[in-house]
Amino acid sequence: MTKVTNKHLLPVYNKPMIYYPIDTLKKSGVTELLIITGTESAGDFMKLLGSGDELGVHITFRVQEGTAGIADALKLAENFVGNENFAVILGDNIYEENFKTIIQNFTNGAHIFLQEVEYADRFGVATLNEKNEVITIVEKPHTPETNFAVTGLYVYDSSVFKKLEIVEVSNRGEYEITDVNQMYIDDSQMTASFLEKGWNDAGTHESLFYASKLARAMALEAQ
Repeated sequence: MTKVTNKHLLPVYNKPMIYYPIDTLKKSGVTELLIITGTESAGDFMKLLGSGDELGVHITFRVQEGTAGIADALKLAENFVGNENFAVILGDNIYEENFKTIIQNFTNGAHIFLQEVEYADRFGVATLNEKNEVITIVEKPHTPETNFAVTGLYVYDSSVFKKLEIVEVSNRGEYEITDVNQMYIDDSQMTASFLEKGWNDAGTHESLFYASKLARAMALEAQ
């Protein structure tokens, strides 16, 4: 299905998938956006989104050569971000929640958003201590210790770019965002909160179906 187009351009209910994370950021007060895409789909994203004016945002594009992981793509954002705090959202994540308070009040370190899930082995999985502080994150474990999935929205300060310089390639051949998050945990600079509303990672055919159901419910609620 995604041989002819990028999955983030597929329709989810009544609009392209990529519109949902853009809308999540916009509702959170983030309107200066950098979209990082691969070489094969860059033109399609630019044709669809343009400058972002029609969506009420301003979009800049960067192209990631190869597929070396989220952390590798994030390196391309350094000049765009500068010394500012910023949010990262994955293009296939759909959220019902409004994150404006957390994002606007964020000061330093990193913040992640967790959700209890049935099949935790599809995600980065967080383990918490008795104070509900994150102590470890393991990427797609075969036998998860918890069912607390790390969802695809992260908030960072600009020190993340120093951490990106020392991230090593994983056994999967990628630079993992989980390893970056673990660095923040090791430095006692990670905070986390649990989602209170719906979320979907449309990374499989089945989850794409449920993403459409969630998007439909959100659209009907907004009427």
